[in-house]
Amino acid sequence: MIEWRRKHEKHIERVAEARIPTRHGEFRAIGYTSIYEDVEHVALVRGEIAGPNADGDDVLVRVHSECLTGDVFGSRRCDCGPQLDAALAMVAREGRGVVLYMRGHEGRGIGLMHKLQAYQLQDAGADTVDANLKLGLPADARDYGIGAQILVDLGVRSMRLLTNNPAKRVGLDGYGLHIIERVPLPVRANAENIRYLMTKRDKLGHDLAGLDDFHESVHLPGEFGGAL
Repeated sequence: MIEWRRKHEKHIERVAEARIPTRHGEFRAIGYTSIYEDVEHVALVRGEIAGPNADGDDVLVRVHSECLTGDVFGSRRCDCGPQLDAALAMVAREGRGVVLYMRGHEGRGIGLMHKLQAYQLQDAGADTVDANLKLGLPADARDYGIGAQILVDLGVRSMRLLTNNPAKRVGLDGYGLHIIERVPLPVRANAENIRYLMTKRDKLGHDLAGLDDFHESVHLPGEFGGAL
């Protein structure tokens, strides 16, 4: 029922727009609220997506899940911060595109406090998927229906989706959007996140190349009582 309503009813409201200068250049920040969930989201838009000189087709898009620890604090336990930075840089180089920042997706949708609890379990040896399950939570609780509605409101009709996660493509289907290509993001592995990345590859199906070579070349804290 919830999925049907998100596909057939409008769940978002465009609230504000402002110019945001970044180190990658200038974007338009367009703010949205999720009407039924009281969550705010922001789309960083570069160039003209739809209008007199654009048709909404072939738009470079990143749907980025909120990650306070990675995006703001620069945590090396994940690759979220580098992914966000790479997406902004790629859209800026393209001259046209959208980086949609989805609030409420912290910890793959389990929330910040549960995410910190999951980190405790990871420090005791669990991987990122098992830690969520031990808390009685889904491995991935994110829903992309609101994000799809925002993209449609921006005028996106077809897109090249910046992601290493094939499931994200599935999550955006069925909302009048056509994904013509999945564009991979660079993988930024380090000694703190390599086990996390390998778990995303092996258990969640993420397309992450070159991890085995990196794994063999570094000492992992998790191999001696810690975890990643």
